[in-house]
Amino acid sequence: MTGAAQWARGGMSIGSVLDLLRPDFPDITISKIRFLEAEGLIRPERTPSGYRRFSVADCERLRFVLTAQRDQYLPLKVIKEQLEAIDSGAASLGVREARARAHSVRPEPVPGDGERATAGERAGAPRRLGVVPGEISPDELRFDHEVRLTRADLLDQAGIDEKFLTDLIRANLITPGAAGFFDADAVTLAKTARAMSEFGLEARHLRAFKLAADREAALVAQIAAPIAKSRDAGARARAEETVRELAALSLTLHTSLVKASVRASLGN
Repeated sequence: MTGAAQWARGGMSIGSVLDLLRPDFPDITISKIRFLEAEGLIRPERTPSGYRRFSVADCERLRFVLTAQRDQYLPLKVIKEQLEAIDSGAASLGVREARARAHSVRPEPVPGDGERATAGERAGAPRRLGVVPGEISPDELRFDHEVRLTRADLLDQAGIDEKFLTDLIRANLITPGAAGFFDADAVTLAKTARAMSEFGLEARHLRAFKLAADREAALVAQIAAPIAKSRDAGARARAEETVRELAALSLTLHTSLVKASVRASLGN
């Protein structure tokens, strides 16, 4: 179903909005859209079942926000003030007008005008915000609190034996919950550890990875903690969003650094 057809039927889903914006904003994610909603920059309607439905105006506001962030590096507070001016009637918002306002230059030519932005015109633009292309997306870091696996479930799904699991737990690589259950990540971790064991790496050898992960997690938590302590209603959601974004970036950075180090050690 096309975007126009969905709008005619009462608005677009968040996934459809993502598809609509991604050609212009490759780094946009569902979590980013949710974060902007939590910040009050967009206000999509909700269906009786709780699903978001985005109107044409919602999509224009999103495009306005993303363009201002990307090309002018404006903080959300300033962007929100601009949107409030638009809402009060002191300014207008359209697709081309929104882009022009964010650029503080003439409106962007529409396809067919025979004009294209050159690399030189964008050379002085600030770095783009959002998640850089990489191995991990913030959406992959959402916690699934519904998965509760018994010890037997974990052994079966990961394809490991009791001794191997005991070694992983003793090395503090896997930790059961208070009730003794495991989550889905424990399965992935156990499978990975089993695969690495085929190269002669035992659970005790993997402690180095755990220590490095703990240090990275502590850094992310240190940055997110002040946000979580804020007293406003959306503080927790913003803190969780920050944790996911930073964790995704740190994992991408970690992967790149490991690749570079391995390449150097092999003399490539």
